[in-house]
Amino acid sequence: MRSVIVLNGGSSSGKSGLARCLQAVLPDPWLAIGVDTLIQVMPATKSGIDIGADGTVNVGPSFARLELAWMAGVGAMARAGARVIVDDVFLSGAASRRRWEPALDGLDVLWVGVRCAAEAAEAREIARGDRVIGMARAQAETVHEGMTYDVEVDTTHAELLACARIIARVL
Repeated sequence: MRSVIVLNGGSSSGKSGLARCLQAVLPDPWLAIGVDTLIQVMPATKSGIDIGADGTVNVGPSFARLELAWMAGVGAMARAGARVIVDDVFLSGAASRRRWEPALDGLDVLWVGVRCAAEAAEAREIARGDRVIGMARAQAETVHEGMTYDVEVDTTHAELLACARIIARVL
């Protein structure tokens, strides 16, 4: 049985809401863990992540080290018996997935592409009011570069619950 679901999509594509819907429709309890949580618990001045005024995200070596430790921790939780939904943004496309693979080695992982048209993601970004404008548009396609998935969903027009049910059927 699969123990990890990795959701990859750009900012404001609906990954966090989709994770909550998955928790509701899947029969067993699943933990939802997002990269936003990792960023929130990092020190404000030494995180190694910089978000530019235009929404571009630059990651330095200190963030990369902490991110690898976080990934290893997620893998350890799954190996200890927790089912985990990971909500991430693969800023480097397939290279980001390759960073996850050692941490998830030996686990049965479902890789999910969460697509959303740049215009729709940008509208959500503006409505949320807690994001740098431009991030959603910049990430909408780049996060999927070079990626292969077990399943893809498009949240541009589809309800998140319907997308969760598609993923649950594949699971």
